[in-house]
Amino acid sequence: MDLLSGSYLLAVLLACIVFQSGAQEKNYTVREELPENVLIGNLLKDLNLTLDPDVPLSSPLQFKLVYKTGDVPLVRVEENTGEIFTAANRIDREKLCAGIFSENRCFYEVEVAVLPDEVFRLVKIRFLIEDINDNAPLFPSTVINISIPENTAINSRYSVPSAIDPDIGVNGIQHYELLKPKTAPKRTFGSITNDQGQNVFGLDITETPEGDKWPQLIVQQILDREQKDTYVMKIKVEDGGSPPRSSTAILQVTVTDVNDNRPVFKENDIEVSVPENAPVGTSVSQLHATDADLGSNAQIHFYFSNQISSLAKRLFAIDNTTGLITIREPLDREESPVHKLTVLASDGSSTPSRATVTVNVTDINDNVPSIDTRYIINPVNGTVLLSEKAPLNTKIALITVMDKDADQNGKVTCFTDHDVPFRLKPVFDNQFLLETATFLDYEATREYAIKIVASDSGKPPLNQSAMLLIKIKDENDNAPVFTQPIIGLSIPENNAPGTQLTKISATDADSGRNAEISYILGPDAPAIFNLDRRTGILTAVRKLDREKQDRYSFTVLAKDNGMPPLQTNATVTVSVLDQNDNSPAFTHNEYNFYVPENLPMYGTVGLITVTDADAGDNAAVTLSILNGRDNFIIDPLTGVIRPNITFDREQQGSYTFQVKAVDGGRLQRSSTAKVTINVVDVNDNRPVFVIPSSNYSYELVPTSASPGSVVTKVFAVDNDTGMNAELRYSIIGGNSRGLFTIDQLTGNITLKEKVITSDHGLHRLVIKVNDLGQPESLYTIALVHLFVNETVTNSSYVQELVRRNMETPVGQNIGDGEITPQTNDYVKIIIAIIAGTMTVILVIFVTALVRCRQTPRHKVVQKNKQSGEWVSPNQENRQIKKKKKKKKRSPKSLLLNFVTIEESKPDDPGHEHINGTLDIPVELEEQTMGKYNWATTPTTFKPDSPDLAKHYKSASPQPTFQIKPETPVPPKKHHVIQELPLDNTFVVGCDSLSKCSSSSSDPYSVSECSCQGGFKTPGPIHTRQL
Repeated sequence: MDLLSGSYLLAVLLACIVFQSGAQEKNYTVREELPENVLIGNLLKDLNLTLDPDVPLSSPLQFKLVYKTGDVPLVRVEENTGEIFTAANRIDREKLCAGIFSENRCFYEVEVAVLPDEVFRLVKIRFLIEDINDNAPLFPSTVINISIPENTAINSRYSVPSAIDPDIGVNGIQHYELLKPKTAPKRTFGSITNDQGQNVFGLDITETPEGDKWPQLIVQQILDREQKDTYVMKIKVEDGGSPPRSSTAILQVTVTDVNDNRPVFKENDIEVSVPENAPVGTSVSQLHATDADLGSNAQIHFYFSNQISSLAKRLFAIDNTTGLITIREPLDREESPVHKLTVLASDGSSTPSRATVTVNVTDINDNVPSIDTRYIINPVNGTVLLSEKAPLNTKIALITVMDKDADQNGKVTCFTDHDVPFRLKPVFDNQFLLETATFLDYEATREYAIKIVASDSGKPPLNQSAMLLIKIKDENDNAPVFTQPIIGLSIPENNAPGTQLTKISATDADSGRNAEISYILGPDAPAIFNLDRRTGILTAVRKLDREKQDRYSFTVLAKDNGMPPLQTNATVTVSVLDQNDNSPAFTHNEYNFYVPENLPMYGTVGLITVTDADAGDNAAVTLSILNGRDNFIIDPLTGVIRPNITFDREQQGSYTFQVKAVDGGRLQRSSTAKVTINVVDVNDNRPVFVIPSSNYSYELVPTSASPGSVVTKVFAVDNDTGMNAELRYSIIGGNSRGLFTIDQLTGNITLKEKVITSDHGLHRLVIKVNDLGQPESLYTIALVHLFVNETVTNSSYVQELVRRNMETPVGQNIGDGEITPQTNDYVKIIIAIIAGTMTVILVIFVTALVRCRQTPRHKVVQKNKQSGEWVSPNQENRQIKKKKKKKKRSPKSLLLNFVTIEESKPDDPGHEHINGTLDIPVELEEQTMGKYNWATTPTTFKPDSPDLAKHYKSASPQPTFQIKPETPVPPKKHHVIQELPLDNTFVVGCDSLSKCSSSSSDPYSVSECSCQGGFKTPGPIHTRQL
């Protein structure tokens, strides 16, 4: 078991070594003489060849039969499938293996290359040729003569020349026999046999150690030459094939006189060695034989048996008398290393003696090695064409070296004689693959003459060489190369069509069609250019216009005619040079400028833009005024127009003149344009309120008014024109509860929400009107008083409230700083309680009970006293008393009231951010409101008007804002602007504890009541209480 395992491992190891070297062997058995196209095997299946899908193949799998040029292969291999078939030339074992009689020694070998190089392997296929019975055995001659002495004893044996059959094994000679004659011949003296010859002689067969069958004739009866001297019989030889083949010959036996003793060889088996270079005539062996007879019966005759080969008969000679064997022709060990010579010695008797001489021809180094080249890449006219793109290890040919000599004389080495990009790779014994060792380059070397040298190991060694021509096939592996990768050109515009620009040139390192270059415009090249495909001349097919395009950049291609073609590109840059072919061009044929009448002298009127499509000096434009130089000047380079006069729209509303543009070309070009300058008005008038006619007026808003109804309207006018007279209205103060809204176009003030109890009283709205003038908008502010109540039963009281509102700072709610009379009474009661007695406390308690039983009007007043929500226009009681003493004089004694107001209401879209100082001309307002003169401008004030703003600084803790004009006001003009507070003013009725009486049900009536006491300042009201 161990021995078998070791043998198995050794076989596997050898198989792996062979596989790794890229060589394999495969054995097949095939019968000779098979017809054409008989399937022998399939290499793809028999070698278990599988392709790795991850390895890409440069070409499909191919099985190529490798054979020597001029040889006719006996098998055919299908290149695509690897199937092996018999060829048209039939296999003849007897011809293929002449002289080989061993049944298992006739082989036919071929090599098959598996391509491409990615899966290359070399497969040696050995075909064991099976013999068939295609040859009949044949005797050396058709008549065989044998001499037998008459005194021959019964059962004596005489050799009969054996027949020869090229077939082997069972198909070889198997049987001999003597045939009976069909008719009996008549007896004549000395010559004619009778039909008893078959009874006189018998036939036996002996087999030699080599397996040869020799026939022997047996004497079965006593011979008498005087009675019969000749016997004629027919002998037949037959092989063992199916069907058997046979042949016959005439066997003629002659009975001779008595010779008692036959020659005897001194040595029956002799073996000698002779060098193959022994000259002709050299003695090989001297045979010695003796004969006991005397006289002529003792004379021995030496000769070769007819069973020796014809080659031996040709190479050797024997002296018939002396028995000396000599060389007749030069020996050649490689032709036959051993010769067996059968020598017969006869003294004239019927049975000669036999001796065998074995001649071993010894080797000398007389044969140079042979080189057998079998091409894997088929040559053309003896030259292999190999692509320069051939990958490494590309197999070219199978080189087989042989030396007919033996031992060291036959050991051969193979190599190339100089450095070439090829190598010999061993695959089998004395077989090498010629393959590429490096990458090939046609441009470097176009052909190789490879000298392959085979040298044996003899002393001295003999060499043989063979030339193998390889021409490198040019592949299109070099793209064309431009002499200039970037080609810069310049050409003046307005060229003639077809003007040649340049000649583009490129080279290609390849040859033939691979080096033929065609020039092509790239896809980005404009149609205005043309490129000759053959010459590379670049032309402009149309006139160039620098003003349309001053520079062209495109690619040109150089493409060879290889397969596949290779190409490269270069960039062509064409610069179009300018010519003065364009006049200056104004952006408009006519320019209209609008300037304000207050534009100062040498101010900027406008800019004249002029262009020139040319370049350089041809595009340098100078401007000048043809007429109107007295009124205007123009910058000759920038085109800025400035007046050297002052404008007065009332005197002249427009100016017209011509402007000329001249370029700087050698031949100058010019053009003109018309300029019109229009003098326009400026926004220098503020809007003026017509309605309301006075800031002291008011409107009644019934509590029953429904939301959306118009409660009043405002109206203003502006002496400017156009957008400067477009007006917009807005409420900027006094509408903190959002009870009212105003239409910004019509000035209609509408009720936004339903009136509730807490909304009753006087509301003061700050109304702003502004124009849409440019560059700055001007505005004016007025006050609108709205009295929310069912009716107005006491108008004088409402007028008094309005008057008080005018005294209240605009940044303070109407009720800020009020302290009600009831609050003052409570203070007195508390002091009386502390200083008085329990009696006073009882009186106060009774008084309180009496007050609780008063009318609902007094209850409401009492409730408001506790909550502190009723407020008056004054800031505090002391201030009110002081102000009342100061205001005993008429309001007309005041010339102006200046109030600073500051407020920030970012979350209320109905209020605009105002930051400024408002002027309230009281007296003039009363005189002019409602008496507006539509043909005059608003009344203005002197600059030295007294500044009383410091007397009306708001003391309210609430945030304030300062109103500032949105547009700058001319320093010498002051428009009528009335400053108004932002919050509503609520008016309260008198307390029952005060010295008053009222028979009216209107809690706001003051016709019969005089109020005493101070006022209370409540906090700001942020939400409306239902």
